[in-house]
Order: sequence, then structure tokens, then C-alpha cells
Amino acid sequence: MVKSENIRLVGVPVQDGARRLGCEMGPSAYRTAAIVSVLQELGHKVSDIGDIAPAKAPRLRHANSSLYRLEKVYGWIAAIEKTAYEQMGKGFPVFMGGDHIMAAGTVAGIAHYAARVKKPLFVLWLDTHSDFHNLATTISGNLHGTPVAYFSGQPGFEGFYPPLPAAVPPANICMLGLRSVDAAERQALKKTEITLYDMRAIDEYGVVALLRRFLEKVKKAEGFLHVSLDVDFLDPAIAPAVGTAVTGGATYREAHLIMEMLHDSGLTSSLDLAELNPFLDERGRTAKLMTELTASLMGRNIIDYPIKA
Repeated sequence: MVKSENIRLVGVPVQDGARRLGCEMGPSAYRTAAIVSVLQELGHKVSDIGDIAPAKAPRLRHANSSLYRLEKVYGWIAAIEKTAYEQMGKGFPVFMGGDHIMAAGTVAGIAHYAARVKKPLFVLWLDTHSDFHNLATTISGNLHGTPVAYFSGQPGFEGFYPPLPAAVPPANICMLGLRSVDAAERQALKKTEITLYDMRAIDEYGVVALLRRFLEKVKKAEGFLHVSLDVDFLDPAIAPAVGTAVTGGATYREAHLIMEMLHDSGLTSSLDLAELNPFLDERGRTAKLMTELTASLMGRNIIDYPIKA
């Protein structure tokens, strides 16, 4: 039986984390894909609080001249962080993006809330990329490649991103589905306790064994679990609406199995839906798939299986 949640849908129409346009249409695409009624049919109370707008940012200048829209990104992070903190106290927030810079704000806000109520926060990062650049190491200058480094408290953001209210300990982060990580990110990740599972690990061990290890850790700590799902975690053959597509991603069944396991665990407390670019979609198929995956996370299944303790 599905536990009824008070789901808070938050539109995050940010596309300033990268140069390719289209992600600002993401929240509208989810609404068009009937995400509200899909979740209501599962018995949840669903409130759509509308779209976030960026806050005013200070004037910023960084030594890395390639950084794209740094001031705009600062304003987005500040506004998203504030909203995420507020919505965590009201229910189960689902953040409809928007490119993945949104996670710099969503996770920061949720970490702030978790610190206030004295519970540890864990993050499951479902993405082909690690997004672990700092402002000095990114060559492209696309800031959607920086959120994990920022919210895990890595150096290099002071004075250029909003002050971090609470960092997520790297040991509390699990990246699943990696298949495109830059050299600078690899070197930085080696110095952390972040759990890293690339697609080879999934091929060898399967998503069940890998995800179960992490969920046991979350359960033991009695923590919050934030899931950040990037469209490019999925294979582009089933999810073409993303500007950072890399072949060899998660299959339809692997993705649904992960969501079903997350639901069965009862541990998930918030969700990002990131990097949907409707301009690149095929008749809304990616928006529909991401909505279906959200439904699986929130309790949709074919048969109600008994969950063994």
C-alpha cells in the first residue's frame, strides 16, 4: 500500500548552468506530461507552488574568464536554496528542472533543513557526470558541472556562490551510473569518501546490489535521502531530451527498478528532476518517462509485492 505524501512540486526553470537553451521549459513539460494527476492517482496530495525566479546577485568577477553567467547562477542558487529549505518543512518536495545547477540550491537548502532538525542528509546522484568541478577547474565554464563540489563543501566557491549553510559530508553521497568524468574531477574525487559506481559496476553487479548497500547506510543513520535524477543518467535511446547525452546509460527497467527500490525503502524525502530539455524531445517521450519514474518512486507498481523486513 502506498503511503500518502504531501508532495510539493517546485518549478526550477534554470538554463544558465550551460550554454544550450531549452531547459527553462522543463517545468512546463512536466506539467504537460500530467505529473500532478499521475501522482494524485497514487493517493498523494499534490501542490504545485509554481516556478522559482532567481534572486538578485552581487557583482562578481573570477580569474577563470570562461565561467558562464556566474552572477545569474549565484542568484538562482540563492533563490532555490531558500525555497528548498522552506518546502522541506511542508512535505515531500519534487524540484522540476531546469539544468543540474539547480542541485547546488536544492541540496544546500535541504542540508540546511536537515541540520536544523539534527538529521544527517544523504544524496543519491543519478547522473552520467559527477559534476565535481570547482570554479577554477572547469574548462567549459558551464556551471551545471559544479553542484556536487559546492554542496559537499569543497574549496573554491567562497565569495562566488552563496555561503553554504550546511555541507553534505562526502561519505554521505553515492554517485550511480557514471560514464563521463573529466580528469580534474577524477583527481578531486579520489581525495573524497564519495561512493562511485560507474556503468561498469552496474554491468558487473547490477543496480540492486549497489543501491542496497547505500540504502542500508542511510537506514542505519536514520537520515534524509535526497535523490537527484539527471535525464542523462538514462540511455539517450529512451530519453533523448538532454543536451549532454552519452551513450550506454541506464535502461528503462534499470531506472524503474531503482525507483521501485527507493520507494520500497521508505527513505526518500526529496527529489530533483534535472536537465530535461523539451526542445530536444520527441513528442514528449522523455518528459513522460521522467514522470513515470517519479510515479515509480512514489509507489506505482504492477503488483503489490510483500516487503520482507
